[in-house]
Amino acid sequence: MGRQPNLYAFSDNTSLAKTLRPYIVQCQNAGFERHGLFKVAVSGGSLPSTLAKALLDPEQGGPEDVVEFSKWEIFFADERAVPLDHADSNYKLLKEELLDKIPTDLGQPKVHSINLDYLDDLQEMADQYQESLMQSFAAKDSVKVPVFDLLLLGCGPDGHTCSLFPNHKLLRQSDAWVAPIEDSPKPPAKRITLSLPVVTHGTKIAFVATGAGKKDILKQIFDTEEGRSLPCGLVNEGGADKVSWFTDSSAVEGVGYPRRGSL
Repeated sequence: MGRQPNLYAFSDNTSLAKTLRPYIVQCQNAGFERHGLFKVAVSGGSLPSTLAKALLDPEQGGPEDVVEFSKWEIFFADERAVPLDHADSNYKLLKEELLDKIPTDLGQPKVHSINLDYLDDLQEMADQYQESLMQSFAAKDSVKVPVFDLLLLGCGPDGHTCSLFPNHKLLRQSDAWVAPIEDSPKPPAKRITLSLPVVTHGTKIAFVATGAGKKDILKQIFDTEEGRSLPCGLVNEGGADKVSWFTDSSAVEGVGYPRRGSL
């Protein structure tokens, strides 16, 4: 057995958030040391509300545990091809759950949203988003794959993450950093997503998965051979011990894979 992903289970979402915060701050500070910024990719779903709980709760953190949003550069791990104020927009979700609630003294992050000029041209939208990655991570020919300081991801009930779905051809995409998907099995059908190599090359990769609705898929991902070929399983395999799962006890009920006690 080589290096394995880290699985953490907490009694509830509050306990999870309390541990997720120092983990994110460690990743942030390591990014500051590397290049003076914190380059992070985030997904949608329930993740933004958990991030708000972890990063904005005045009960969390201390003097050694400072979140400096003004040095954050936020990209979306995937985004739906909809206007930014649309109910399906991951940008809208992050804005309402986290960005709008950041106190002014913590500063505002730089957020990379999709270019709305290309809502009807997914390939061009993906190309434009890749261009924004290139500008941040250096020209593509000098950097084979952008290396995020942290990717914060969710896990769907089918084992999908970002907009990378089971058995989809995009799982084999190895050239593009950002790819379009026109046939997402989960609506809306039209999206763009980071490719699997970009996800697995992250310095750190964190999944947040909570609730009893996740226990069947987590058991499959962690305890079965078939689960290793699901998108989340492929991230586990490619990211190895760079990957950490933050879960609650109901999400890992019946999962045999060993939990870690602390960060």
